[in-house]
Amino acid sequence: MITNPLLLFDFDYTSNTEEWQIVNDVVMGGRSNGEFLINSEGNGLFKGSVSLDNNGGFSLVRHRFKTKNIKGYKKLFIRLKGDGKRYQFRVKSSVNDNYSYIAYIDTTGDWQTVEIILASMYPTFRGRKLRISNYSGEILEEIAFLIGNKVPENFKLEIDKIALKQN
Repeated sequence: MITNPLLLFDFDYTSNTEEWQIVNDVVMGGRSNGEFLINSEGNGLFKGSVSLDNNGGFSLVRHRFKTKNIKGYKKLFIRLKGDGKRYQFRVKSSVNDNYSYIAYIDTTGDWQTVEIILASMYPTFRGRKLRISNYSGEILEEIAFLIGNKVPENFKLEIDKIALKQN
């Protein structure tokens, strides 16, 4: 029986941002620009601008790590402060998968703790829902945040911690 939360990331002033990688739509010719840093409060800060130029429209920050067995964990909790915009939280069982399992996060502009039921995360590839099972919640190799609301916009998402819990 699992009784303790599994901390995936807890940002502070000493956090290494090199473990987080930005992927912008420039990989497809777009012009969006995102960056990731530790802010003056010691939180992870994903910020930038989304452009629709050249068929663009997204920015993503991801963290890849050695395979984690998360069997038995049912929920994910993220403490964050957004800008009132909608973001995707994404996970991958394998970094080699070309699809991600996603859940939407509607931010309020205030600090909030978001709860995501792992089994509710569904698979997508390039914005299209796939006809395969939802996330099994057994293996985890990547977590990510993506903004791509089909409008040009500036964005700012502050992240404190990400953890898994059994219930």
